[in-house]
Parts: sequence; C-alpha cells; structure tokens
Amino acid sequence: MSKTPDMPRSEATPESVYRNRRFFLKTSIWAGTSLATYGLYRQFRPQPEIVNTGGKIDTAETTKFVDGLPADERINTFGEIAGYNNYYEFSTDKSEVAGRAKDFITDPWSVQVGGLVKQPRNFSMADLFDFEQEERTYRFRCVEGWSMVIPWVGFPLAKLLDVVEPLENATHVAFETYYDLKQMPNSVHAGIDLPYVEGLRLDEAKHPLTLLATGLYGKTLPNQNGAPIRLVVPWKYGFKSIKSLVKITLTDFEPPTTWNLANSREYGFYSNVNPHVDHPRWSQARERRIGEGGTRETLMFNGYEDQVAHLYQGMDLRKNY
Repeated sequence: MSKTPDMPRSEATPESVYRNRRFFLKTSIWAGTSLATYGLYRQFRPQPEIVNTGGKIDTAETTKFVDGLPADERINTFGEIAGYNNYYEFSTDKSEVAGRAKDFITDPWSVQVGGLVKQPRNFSMADLFDFEQEERTYRFRCVEGWSMVIPWVGFPLAKLLDVVEPLENATHVAFETYYDLKQMPNSVHAGIDLPYVEGLRLDEAKHPLTLLATGLYGKTLPNQNGAPIRLVVPWKYGFKSIKSLVKITLTDFEPPTTWNLANSREYGFYSNVNPHVDHPRWSQARERRIGEGGTRETLMFNGYEDQVAHLYQGMDLRKNY
C-alpha cells in the first residue's frame, strides 16, 4: 500500500482537489493536522451537502492514478454517492433516504465488540479515530444491478480485531446496526426484520480490503451513507456492507444475516459479486454504473479476484453464493 505525504486540511475536502490525488493511501482523515482527534473532529465536522455536479469530472489525471482501477473508471461525484442510497430504516425509496435521515443523531456513538475475544471492549468514536485513517477508492456493486466508484476514508477492520484478540475457536464475525423506531419511523415499511444484521467469515473480516469506513471524499460519512461508521467489503454485494454499526461479535458459527433470513433463495450468506450466478429474478452479468449511460460488464468479485479468490479455493461458488 502506497503512502502519501501530509497535506494541509484545506486540501482534504474539495472534490475537485480530492479527485486528483492518489487513492488507496495511508493518511489521517485530516492528514497532517491535529483534527484527527475526535473533539476537534466534531468541532470542525463538515456538513455534507447534496450537490448536483452533472456526473462529469475532469479527464486526464482524474482517474489514471487510482490504484487497482483502470483509467476509464471515473469516481462518482459526492452528489451521486450521497443522493442515491439504500437504507430501509429511513425509506425504501433511494431518493428519499437523504432527506429522512438528515436529523439522525450520531453523537455520541459507540461500537461494542465482544463474543469470542480476549479483550471485549466498547469503542467510542474517539477510540475509532485513534486508528490511522486511510483513503480507499473501491468499486461498489449493488445486488440490484447498479454500481458506483466511491472514495472512502477509514481503517481496516483487521486492526480493530487485533485489539480485541479473537480466540482460537472464533470462526465468524457478526455485525449489528443501530435501530431506533423513534428516529426511524418509516422503518415500519421496511419489509425486513430490524435491527439489520450481517456476517462474515473471520478470514474475510481480517482481509486487508475489508474496511471500517468513517468518511468519504475526505468528509465525515453522511447519515444516509451509514454515519458515523460502517462496514465496506468491496468484493461482495452492497447489502453486506452494513451501515451505522453498533455491535461486532466474534462467534464460532455462521451468524444470521438480514436478507438471507428474509429470502434465503435469493440472498446467500457469502453474496460475492459473481457475474456467472444470476439473481433468481435478473442477470448479474452486467451493471448500470450511476452517472453513466448504458451498462458495463460485471467483474468477478467486483474486480478484486486477484486479491480475494484464494479465500474460496475449493468452494463451489454456485452453491455457496
């Protein structure tokens, strides 16, 4: 993983500047400044706005230095990322989520980590921002057939797991999101059991690509994108990347997951992006990239095959979907 020199805070937020920097880099969320401490983070916290940028960006140097992505893949605009969201606790209408989540209270916040670990612990957001924040630009593929390219900020989940020290018999990691009917009154129409739960095998959770995201585009996470902290697993369909995390539990069994519970025929535990395994109601061979016309070919493991295929060696990926 490459490193970037420290930058002044003034260069951390603007989209036009952010797009021209190398991604998948190690840096603090406010690189080179004291704003990495959570107290000042809250004081200076930029309030994201939904901006229509027309879905266009500069050519030439804009994407050619994005590690792991071809030069022809543009990064989605902040407006596209923050204005098109699945978050059923707030709305089943993607365009409605941002407005209905705008008053969601995310401070104070903590994440409880326990189960089969030596050092169970509650992590405040101050604790979580003590982990060195990195910039990672990942493809994001929804099971519904649309996709984006998103510049996240966060840190590898493996670093947090190292702190709590999983026991030898731990094999899986279970995740649970925040749920409060008072803050999420429209969740009565979600059509799924809440709180939302997800899970990974422990080796998947500890993979270097698996991220706990605290921001995007150098800004803190918008509420509709899973503030204040969410999971990002780029080689799996987006519903595996659970939002607004409050609980992580190490187990010795495969934990239940929300969409698998709702419809196990359509949503498997693994849910790896696989263009050769169709959803029962539609093909997964192609995808619609938000902000582009037409469709593009879907890549095995969402383009991360070289990094993650070894995790599933010997498995039948049609049966273990």
